[in-house]
Amino acid sequence: MNKLQLLLLFIGFSVLAQKQVPNLSLVNLEGKSVSLKNDYAEKDKLYIFSFWATWCTPCISELDELNDVQEEWKKSVNFEVIAVATDDSRTQKRVKPLINGKGWDYHVLLDTNQDFKRAMSIVNIPYTIVVKNGAIVHIQNGYVPGNEKELFEKLKTL
Repeated sequence: MNKLQLLLLFIGFSVLAQKQVPNLSLVNLEGKSVSLKNDYAEKDKLYIFSFWATWCTPCISELDELNDVQEEWKKSVNFEVIAVATDDSRTQKRVKPLINGKGWDYHVLLDTNQDFKRAMSIVNIPYTIVVKNGAIVHIQNGYVPGNEKELFEKLKTL
């Protein structure tokens, strides 16, 4: 049984390591088009894409925590957080006031049609992917307080 589990684990990591960021463009809060493949392509930099929505309390908690710790983390890890708002056209108008009110220091992308979310086969948010050199190297689904510590430990190994 152990050999089978190891094989499945290896296959799972192999599939995950080969998954690439989709070649999509989203709009930022200023209305400018941003290419996921081209604008987040600095060599060996980690990009943390956090999928969230204004109505998702755990999502907001996760982004609050990341905002609080990112300056400290940047002393040892080269990374950037990109908050991907999955709000639809009805709730999208709440995104900018929420960001401004929270004072989050992130790039924010609007995935209004949920193209990025669909391309990643995301069902539930919060959902976090870490990308390095265009490849998805880590996925975290859901959030409970303390998850950011696990994420930081993982970032240090990538």
